Amino acid sequence: MSKIISVSIITATYNSSNLIVDTYKSILNQSLCNWEWIVTDDCSSDDTFEVLQKLSNSDSRIVIFKNNANSGAAVSRNNSLQQARGQFIAFIDSDDLWMTEKLEKQVQFMELNNVDFSFTAYELMNDKGEKTGQKVDTHLNGFVTYEDMLKKKATLGCSTVMLRRGAFEDLSMPLLRTGQDYATWLKLLKSGKSAYPLTEVLTLYRILPNSISRNKFKKARRQWQIYREVEMLSFTKSVISFCYYAWRAVFRQ
Repeated sequence: MSKIISVSIITATYNSSNLIVDTYKSILNQSLCNWEWIVTDDCSSDDTFEVLQKLSNSDSRIVIFKNNANSGAAVSRNNSLQQARGQFIAFIDSDDLWMTEKLEKQVQFMELNNVDFSFTAYELMNDKGEKTGQKVDTHLNGFVTYEDMLKKKATLGCSTVMLRRGAFEDLSMPLLRTGQDYATWLKLLKSGKSAYPLTEVLTLYRILPNSISRNKFKKARRQWQIYREVEMLSFTKSVISFCYYAWRAVFRQ
């Protein structure tokens, strides 16, 4: 009988050969060892896939795939999700890092409280891996609903999320080039589930110079697109939700 895998870790990567080894080390150093790391390379033009091959040759828990053409993070993550065997699904971007007890604490929290959807607080770091001191989602004091996420009550970073795989019929991400993770959380919460926070910082989120996280206009345009074209909200509800989003983008610590 094959060993039951506790956590399937999902990653989409593109041209990250200079960072992905550090991401792997943060997974390797987890206090919870019963995991598989499923990585889909989005047709990188650097040696990312070769780096992954070397890692997988030394660690049988790593499963790697490569897209035939550059297709975006949603397609890549969906490919990895289709291969997942774990009881829980966790996501980590190929330039982010986890604290050593991240997986263990999150699994224990979800099992103890019968939670199907959880996420953690995180701290930002710069492109050199230096912490900025800016912490996100440490302010929450209760679960987050669909309506809360429309108004961006929580940021809910992709690399912080863990899901109970058997609790959801469809974990696939909408085929958007950007913002597919946020659209996915809305889809899952719309089913009636709630997302429960661990307000301890267990993830380090890297801000790169050309990241969409640095471009406020692109983020705002993406937010509006999701309201109108994915969630199909009325114009009035979109405006109300967007006002909450904009206010929190400016004033949230």
